[in-house]
Amino acid sequence: MTLDTGWTRAIASGFTPDAAAVRDHLETVHRVHAGFTESCAARCVDAEGRDSYDWLADVIDYDATASILDLACGSGVLLERLAGRNADVRLTGVDMSADELALARRRLGPDRVALHHGLAQDLGFLADGSIDGVLCHWALTLMDPVAPVLAEVARVLKPRGVFAAIVDGPMDIAPGYSAVNDLISNHVRRAYPRYGDVDLGDARIRDTTELHHLLCDVFPGAHVRIESNVVSATAAPEALAREASSFFYSAFLLTEGARTNLLIDLAALFSEQGAFASFHMPINRVLVAR
Repeated sequence: MTLDTGWTRAIASGFTPDAAAVRDHLETVHRVHAGFTESCAARCVDAEGRDSYDWLADVIDYDATASILDLACGSGVLLERLAGRNADVRLTGVDMSADELALARRRLGPDRVALHHGLAQDLGFLADGSIDGVLCHWALTLMDPVAPVLAEVARVLKPRGVFAAIVDGPMDIAPGYSAVNDLISNHVRRAYPRYGDVDLGDARIRDTTELHHLLCDVFPGAHVRIESNVVSATAAPEALAREASSFFYSAFLLTEGARTNLLIDLAALFSEQGAFASFHMPINRVLVAR
């Protein structure tokens, strides 16, 4: 059985999915596979041993920060890391997925963090200029439309506030990533021939130059920096195939049988490295400092 969402129906019918179809798709993926982001991201680390959550959390000056918003907080991993770095900082999380928020509540307890169920395009529960730092771990790429999200971030940030996000990085900096991406895309196109013609989210977030221009437009006068990094995981080919495929939303589109075939082919690709193989994922860290 494959996922039946507004996005998959639009793609299969030859239509371009609208924002509602994208939201329906993302909510469905996170309902059926709640917690999958942390299961793969927390096991991939960079050359200094940091996973993407810690690399993002590193941008905060905890001595000068009283409040942080985790935008699209998911199952609460980043919030947990932030709480561990400063017990006094006021933490808030928002996510569109009730299922992910349920995991976050179990992880964080009822009192440590204020969690809100809603969209990043509407942060009406926060006052203007009320937040020192806004962080977003690997979700900005998927938000549609993204302009209202950035406008809301600009609204709630204090005059000297910081906005930072982890997004997809340039494929050519991660050895072997393009081969993995192409293999998975080819499998998905067998089920959805139009897959790849239409991406989830705003394509500008995936292009470093366009993203820089977009952020400069939304945050005039701010210092904007985009840094690239590579996080990697090592395991036996079969295990690594399961782990690596979880980074790709497209893999969740496949039926059980088609996904099994994908994992077989992906494991064969990793087997070319030997009994243990590595998967390398390119990421960018966006930093906007007012």
